[in-house]
Amino acid sequence: MGEFAYRAIDEKGREKNGRISAANDSDARQKLEHRRLYVVQVEPAKKSESQKRPAFALGNRSKRLGSKQLTLFTRQLASLTQVSPLEEALRTIGRQSEKEHVRNIIGNAHAGVVEGQRLSEAMRREQRSFPPLYRAMISAGESSGSLPDILERLADLLERQAAMRGKLLSALAYPIILSLVAILVVTGLMVSVVPRIVEQFDGVEERLPTVTRVVMAISEFLAAYYNIILILIALAAAAFTLALRKDAFRLATDRMILKLPLVGRMVRDLNAARLARTLATMVASRLPLLEGLKLTRETVSNRVLRHANDDMVEAVRSGGSLSGAMRASGVFPPLLVYLTAGGESSGQLDMMLSRAADYLEREFDNFTSAALSMLEPAIIVIMGGLVAVIILSILLPILQLQNLAGI
Repeated sequence: MGEFAYRAIDEKGREKNGRISAANDSDARQKLEHRRLYVVQVEPAKKSESQKRPAFALGNRSKRLGSKQLTLFTRQLASLTQVSPLEEALRTIGRQSEKEHVRNIIGNAHAGVVEGQRLSEAMRREQRSFPPLYRAMISAGESSGSLPDILERLADLLERQAAMRGKLLSALAYPIILSLVAILVVTGLMVSVVPRIVEQFDGVEERLPTVTRVVMAISEFLAAYYNIILILIALAAAAFTLALRKDAFRLATDRMILKLPLVGRMVRDLNAARLARTLATMVASRLPLLEGLKLTRETVSNRVLRHANDDMVEAVRSGGSLSGAMRASGVFPPLLVYLTAGGESSGQLDMMLSRAADYLEREFDNFTSAALSMLEPAIIVIMGGLVAVIILSILLPILQLQNLAGI
């Protein structure tokens, strides 16, 4: 079997371009005619540059759609499928994309649809860009004949997730930058400024104030061993990153994170909101609850909550209720458990899960704002305190200059 590129006209007079797998030229034409296409041209498909390049060549790593690109693609597809056929919508989106790898990915999915595959099957060609949960919802929409509605729900879901990520990054950006600046300022003072100033007090260390001697000792240590300290920090970070790849260590780390006073609640609510939002979308899309739970697992980053999700899958498979499984895990917010139970009893599980996600997202925003409003002044106070200690260690000997000189 080979790949053939073709150009054809459909029954409505629209031009069709794509690829088809066939044994030879005649076989390709027969397959196209079977699809009621008037064949204009058929020729062996040329290999793309990525196919020509050796597998070991530098820069050959296949690209995928980023989260923003996938969100934009889903919103565009949801809008265009309301007014045009799926094949035409995919072709339009692919043509207007500015980035080549995005055009190639969408074009590959478009070629599968032109060949007669369902959209969910065509997206399997680009599994790194279209995750299993995404393809499962597309498949549910195709099976129920409500693909445009499913695409709208998917677009809303991806946009909400992107908004939550944006809020989290914007909330953490300022404290992280402020902390790094504080560390650099204090380190710069200790390594560059303090040693030059305290040279004036050489030979009188026994008379220097205690705070000055302590600062001098720390400064000398940092100035002498800063390169070793940096290497040790880099090695520790690399070792920690490698250790996180082991399930046992990652599970223990995530469990410890959940127990932290402020960060633990933030992580729990964020993951619970993501799980509730995704599961609500999948239930509303008429996917079976058990399948939805299995696919939702990948949206939860914390391993403790992910294991709890696995336990819920087993409980639901055994005939238990979703709310009962959540309650038994002991790691989900009580409100989520309560609203889930209400949704199960009223037959409105998707709506109640969506409300729980709305509440948890609002709580996350409020809690993050309150926590950061306390964290930022704390960082400034700590930085100011350290700088004040350094300045005081320098000023005290100067103020006692007469005593140090023996006058």
